[in-house]
Amino acid sequence: MALSIQEMSDRFEIQDLLVGYCYAVDDKDFDALDDFFTADAVIDYSEMVGIKGSLPEIKAFLRDALGPVPTVQHAVMTTQYRIKGDQAETRTVCHNPMVVPGDDGEPQAIFFGLWYIHTFRRTPDGWRIASLREKKCYSHNLPDHIKAQTA
Repeated sequence: MALSIQEMSDRFEIQDLLVGYCYAVDDKDFDALDDFFTADAVIDYSEMVGIKGSLPEIKAFLRDALGPVPTVQHAVMTTQYRIKGDQAETRTVCHNPMVVPGDDGEPQAIFFGLWYIHTFRRTPDGWRIASLREKKCYSHNLPDHIKAQTA
């Protein structure tokens, strides 16, 4: 299937949003998320950490939840695209290792595997994320205090 120049451009713009979101979270630059989401975006982390909300609610949650976490890394890959005019949907694999305080207080490496399910909307400022839902796949090596939060 041959892609048009517009379809290729749309995919690159959407990929930049996916990657930009990951770097903003990894860098704990939560105000940068305003550049990636629509003002009315809904972000659903309920399968992973039990919260769903608006962008301001999620930014506050991320500040609190990731504050004590020294190292976070999101790697996104294998994206499926469905683009129809000014609307798009993607499903993307995410591998998310972190170093967190373990139950003994010492640094502990943990791993999450998930899918990002996004909807996008073309705006006057380009593509923006209209919704994000995390779909849980696996977790590995979680300390008990984090297992309780993600159960």
